[in-house]
Amino acid sequence: MELRVLFDGGAFLEGPRWREDRLWLSDMHGGQIMTVDMDGQVTAFARVPRRPSGLGWLPDGRMLAVSMSDRKVLRMESSGFVEHADLSGLAPFECNDMVVDRQGRAYVGHFGFDHFSRADFRPASLIAVETDGSARVVAADLKFPNGTVISDDGRTLIVGESYGRRLTAFDIERDGSLSNRRVWADIGMAPDGICLDAEGCVWVASPTERALVRVRQGGAIASRVEVGRKAIACMLGGPGRRTLFALTSETTQPGRALELRSARVETIAVDVPGAGLP
Repeated sequence: MELRVLFDGGAFLEGPRWREDRLWLSDMHGGQIMTVDMDGQVTAFARVPRRPSGLGWLPDGRMLAVSMSDRKVLRMESSGFVEHADLSGLAPFECNDMVVDRQGRAYVGHFGFDHFSRADFRPASLIAVETDGSARVVAADLKFPNGTVISDDGRTLIVGESYGRRLTAFDIERDGSLSNRRVWADIGMAPDGICLDAEGCVWVASPTERALVRVRQGGAIASRVEVGRKAIACMLGGPGRRTLFALTSETTQPGRALELRSARVETIAVDVPGAGLP
């Protein structure tokens, strides 16, 4: 399998989502949200000065976006982004990725500590944000919760724990609470962004491995795609959701990312289509 470069020149790309025949993504260190179509046409969508990350949508189509350094979820209105939820009282350091369920409830992860300055590790949590902006912790003691997916039936949430080198699953209760925590797969590598396919496998982007791996429940590796650079996030989209989009970069450090502008969107065709959320 060979990757094809669809877009090159971003600062640091994160949070890919397939919607309306386009890939939506955050240029985290570049401070903007953009879209890329299947022809590689890039369109700027909105600025997020405090660094955007996870993206999602409410049932009525309004976008939600994580604003990392001020630890907020923003909501797009006709006038632009407004505050949807302030998570600074629940997240001690920067917020990160997010998945939004079909009811509009967002699950937001955070760093737990100053990751970019290499501070001492501290565990973090997943925060559920309701459509009215109210928020609560629904899972604690996670080792850097990162990419997150929800199964097609809406009953299971899987989150990658980057420092735990594993994928962890929860049952989703009717009120959005998480229960029955279990290790979905010990993968022996640091997961970043993830996505789910129709056979129940999870594609994992691993910056430390410089690869994309397709993981079965239990940890067996079904496929592996070497990237040759840091694999940051992935998403299944395109026609029939049979295109695997990979966001890759030479570095994760903010200053260096802005200097190099090495972030890419790369694509590869796959046999099993995407499923679930995001």
